[in-house]
Amino acid sequence: MSISETVPVSPGALWTGRALSGVIVLFMIFDGAIKLPPLDIVTQTMVPLGWPADPNVARMLGIIGLISTALYALPRTAVLGAILLTAYMGGAIATNLRVDNPLFSHTLFGVYLGIILWGGLYLRDPRVRALIPFSR
Repeated sequence: MSISETVPVSPGALWTGRALSGVIVLFMIFDGAIKLPPLDIVTQTMVPLGWPADPNVARMLGIIGLISTALYALPRTAVLGAILLTAYMGGAIATNLRVDNPLFSHTLFGVYLGIILWGGLYLRDPRVRALIPFSR
């Protein structure tokens, strides 16, 4: 089967994919939005992670996250957005691993988000289902 020959998905799977993607989009909008204004709590929590307490660094991270999220939310660019968000979460995983944060609650949180992100995209996008066929 080629990518252009897609298998239809059930309405339940489609809505489940949209809900999972919606959870990611809402979380990432919150994550990006709190980094835009120079909130002291954001910059001070970056210091133990090895980031400078610089509002411009937080702002840049917020902008990158919000742009990636916008690309993920739009059907036409959802795959690109998913790739960029996966990279963003990979950076968070590496940061938490480097400072020896707890594994299951902090370090692997980006993995959990990535599973939800790609699962939602898989269920709502026939191109991804054709690219990654779990069954024949």
